[in-house]
Amino acid sequence: MQYDWPLEQARAYHPDLPVPDDLEQFWQATLAQGGGPVELTEVDNGLLAVETFDVTFGGFAGHPVRAWLHLPAAALRSGTLAGVVQFQGYNGGRGLPHEHVFWATAGYAHLVVDTRGQGSGWTVGATGDPSGTGGPAQPGFLTRGLEDPRAFYYRRAFADAVHAVAALSEHDLVDRRRVVVSGVSQGGGLALAAAALAPTPVAAVLCDVPFLCDFPRAARIAQSDPYLELSRYLAAHRDRVDQAFATLAYFDGAVLARRATAPALFSVALMDRICPPTTVFAAYNSYAGPKDIEVYEFNDHEGGEAFQRDRQLAWLRRKLTS
Repeated sequence: MQYDWPLEQARAYHPDLPVPDDLEQFWQATLAQGGGPVELTEVDNGLLAVETFDVTFGGFAGHPVRAWLHLPAAALRSGTLAGVVQFQGYNGGRGLPHEHVFWATAGYAHLVVDTRGQGSGWTVGATGDPSGTGGPAQPGFLTRGLEDPRAFYYRRAFADAVHAVAALSEHDLVDRRRVVVSGVSQGGGLALAAAALAPTPVAAVLCDVPFLCDFPRAARIAQSDPYLELSRYLAAHRDRVDQAFATLAYFDGAVLARRATAPALFSVALMDRICPPTTVFAAYNSYAGPKDIEVYEFNDHEGGEAFQRDRQLAWLRRKLTS
C-alpha cells in the first residue's frame, strides 16, 4: 500500500537540507587521493555477442576496484562507442561475467562496477575495503564510520564511483563525451554522486528508485532496511543524532544533486518501502540539470524493471544523438 504522501504533494517536496560549509573542499580533497592505472584481461564469458574483460582500476586512495567491461562483439568494427557505467544495489557485486550484459547487447560499452566490501547478498563481488575501519556500527554499510565524514563508508564508495567513470572514459573504444552513469537503489545513489562529483561531466544519468537521498526523512519513515540500520543506530546512540546527520549531509543525494547538470531520467515507485517516494522526489526536485521522472504507482522497490529499461533505451537514444 502507499504509506508516503500523495503523488501531487510528493512532487512538490523540496526539503531545505543543510549543506556543509566545506562540501566543495571535502570532495576535492577526497577525489585527489585516488585513481590509478586501469588493467584489463579478456575472459571467456561463454557468449557470442559480447566480449568481456576483467577490469581493475584505482579507486579511493588508489585501492583496487574490480569491474567487468562488456563490449559488443563487433565493437572493433564500429568505431567509438557510447558507454554506460552501472553501479550495484545494496550488497550486490559485479556478479559473474555473463550476468549483467544488457547495455552491451544494446551497443554500448558497459562497465559493471563492484561496490567495495559488498557483493555477498544477491550477487557476488570481488572488491574488498582496505579502509573498512571506524566506530560501532549496525550490520550493513550505512553506519560504518558514521561519527566522522572522513571515515564514513560512502566517502570511499562515492570516490570509487567517480574513478569508475574516468576508467571507462579512458578506453580507446569509448567516446568520453557520451559516458552515462546508471543504477538502481544504492546504484542510483552512486550514479547520482558520480554525476555530481566527476570532474568531467557525464553525458546522462539513469537513476532508478535511488537510495542515499534525504537521510533525515528516510531515517524517520522508511519501513525496511537499509535505512532502518540508521534508525537502530540512532536508537542505541541517543547522543549522536546531530553528529550522524552532520556526517550524512556530505553524502546526501538530495544535496549533491544540486551539482549535477547532465540530462537525467529518474524513476520512483509509490509503494516503495525501502526508498520512500518523497526521498526520491527530494533528489529529483533538487537536481540541477534537465530531468524526467517515471512514476510507478503500484510498485514497491522493484520499480519499473523491464518497463523502465524500455524507456531508458528510447530516452538515451534521443539524448545521445541530439
